[in-house]
Amino acid sequence: MALLRGIAKFLLQWEREAQLTYEPAVFDHDFLNEHTDGVLDYLAAIDDTPWEQIVEQSGLPLTDIEQAARMYAKAKNVIMCWAMGITQHRHSVATIQEIANLMLLRGNLGRPGAGLCPVRGHSNVQGDRTMGINERPPAFFLDALEQRFQFKVPRQNGHNVVEAIHAMLDGRSKVFIGLGGNFAQATPDSPRTFQALSNCDLTVQISTKLNRSHLAHGKEALILPCLGRTDIDVQTGGPQAVTVEDSFSMVHASNGQLQPLSKQMRSEPSIIAGIAAATLGAHPVDWNWMVADYSRIRDLIADTIPGFKDFNQRLEHPGGFYLGNSAGARHWNTPSGRANFRANILPVDLVHERTRATGVLPDLIMQSMRSHDQYNTTIYGLDDRYRGVKGQRDVLFVNEADIIRLGFKPGQKADIVSIWDDGRERRVKGFTLLAFDIPAGQAAAYYPEVNPLVPLESTGDGSHTPTSKFVAIRLEAASDNGLIMAKSA
Repeated sequence: MALLRGIAKFLLQWEREAQLTYEPAVFDHDFLNEHTDGVLDYLAAIDDTPWEQIVEQSGLPLTDIEQAARMYAKAKNVIMCWAMGITQHRHSVATIQEIANLMLLRGNLGRPGAGLCPVRGHSNVQGDRTMGINERPPAFFLDALEQRFQFKVPRQNGHNVVEAIHAMLDGRSKVFIGLGGNFAQATPDSPRTFQALSNCDLTVQISTKLNRSHLAHGKEALILPCLGRTDIDVQTGGPQAVTVEDSFSMVHASNGQLQPLSKQMRSEPSIIAGIAAATLGAHPVDWNWMVADYSRIRDLIADTIPGFKDFNQRLEHPGGFYLGNSAGARHWNTPSGRANFRANILPVDLVHERTRATGVLPDLIMQSMRSHDQYNTTIYGLDDRYRGVKGQRDVLFVNEADIIRLGFKPGQKADIVSIWDDGRERRVKGFTLLAFDIPAGQAAAYYPEVNPLVPLESTGDGSHTPTSKFVAIRLEAASDNGLIMAKSA
């Protein structure tokens, strides 16, 4: 966030210089005047941010920030991408708003070759939200369901992931149904997530692969093997295709190519429809009729979800179709009808106040990450081609100077303890310290092996996203301090 603010501060300096010398403007004034609100408040926030704070928080010399700013200022079109390295922080929302602010200054929204691009990991992340799968669904979606199906839709909010874990821990939620994934391992504070699942009366895992979540179960437990997207899905109406939406709002059909491992395996739509038919009784939807031919589901989507008119016909186009993007068309879905600048201040201190309350300063700030062949938390190997690691995953990447400063040797094992003030010890044991080209004071380790270190209460302001990219840790000597030699980059 400090780096982005520094780039914006250079742009503002050059814009003022251009006005004095009658040089071409740095800002896109036509775009700002026609399409945005709040730019003056944002420019005031830039002026109020001292260079000293920007340099200290960014960790970069001023010359590097200026170089990045000149690259941005010279570019006719800019696409700015980000992923979980940005979102899994306490101040992630403000950081993403800062990305948008910087792009708005030069009108890099709503023209070909420019725009904002949050990178999603797999195809159902984007499509789920589009289909209304949201613990706080918008009113227009609920209204559309009521109008189309003529029944009273529940209006109370549900739980996001972190809230769901708390609800199971507190006994407010009694049944867990998981569609795919490896919930117990993918979530933060792993021992507490395991406890939450074991509190349930019933846990149901609808899974393509066996995984560790199947061992964290309620009083009663079901494992329902389902078809993967790569499997041929044959229903009463014949072979079926599901649809996926990618990060660029492209929607296309996906047909499985592999013979299922068993004739008893059912698809996810079939399993969900079966549960609904068995439990809901009289209902305006004929679940068995719908699941016999997925095109019928798509027709109902076309009736209720904006942008999906003639859904089945548009899928016949090679490569699918573009769903559209309001910001890409410079139509702003805000109360003002304009794109809004957000003037946030930089965090006063990047170390969480609850960490400071313990009186223990961290040895390092750690982030979790994936290895090169890792797909989420389901199947992955022990080699990481990206970072030269082979045959192991319980490793901590640390600057060699930090390893020595903390009284260890490269290759030595250590326990990692996260610092938090709720009285719980969060520890993972026997991690090998690998000397690596990483900034001093930083550390990195693999997900999900270090998920036990991330407190359930440590989430982004306004996002409820676990802060897995900023965990304060200390190192303690492991009981087994033998050296393990590993190739480090």
